Amino acid sequence: MSQPNGGHAPALVLFDIDGTLVRRAGPHHREALMEAVRHVAGLDVTMEHIPVQGMLDGDILSWMLRDAGVEPKRIREWMPVLTRRAQWIYSRRCPADLSDKVCPGVVELLETLRQRRLLTGIVSGNLTQIGWKKMERAGLKRYFRYGCFADRGKTRAELVKLAVAEARAKAWISRRTPIALIGDHPNDIEAAKRNRVRSIAVATGVVSKEELAVHQPDLLVEDLRNLPMEFITA
Repeated sequence: MSQPNGGHAPALVLFDIDGTLVRRAGPHHREALMEAVRHVAGLDVTMEHIPVQGMLDGDILSWMLRDAGVEPKRIREWMPVLTRRAQWIYSRRCPADLSDKVCPGVVELLETLRQRRLLTGIVSGNLTQIGWKKMERAGLKRYFRYGCFADRGKTRAELVKLAVAEARAKAWISRRTPIALIGDHPNDIEAAKRNRVRSIAVATGVVSKEELAVHQPDLLVEDLRNLPMEFITA
């Protein structure tokens, strides 16, 4: 957060959601995407063969439709209503309490960041309302100033760029403020590198610590209980 006197936050920390902040949150997200396709396109689709980890929701919807033989032009035409419908469905089916799905060390880290008045944001492949609903039901939404979600960009790297630009435009941070992206997937590492921000990989998702190490993040931890604060603020 920005300082009481109007100064800049000492650091910006961006977080992925699935596998980083929460995990095994249930089938409701996938079901919302598939049902949106059934409602809008009248197609029964599946994502069992789609490597959804690390993907943006819009890309998952496009993949399902392509596999069903839908032309790219029609997919682009349908996408706005598909994303609205998916978010509407999820907001009504999300479990009332996801607090038991929060990854180890998350609450303690977020409390520390808040006490030190660091700026925290979300960068997620979830659609906006889906991502915020997860954070609300997990009891984590209050820790985050803002977020950049799948409906705002075409790639995860673009979402990071938008998040950093927004924080600078609103004078929450300066050009010299340290910035880190915490995620559980190689796509998060790549997005951080493309934006020249620190990449922190956490092995609480489906990707193993060994595989994450291959992509050479700036820091790799087993879970967020093992994250040294000096790496974020230095």
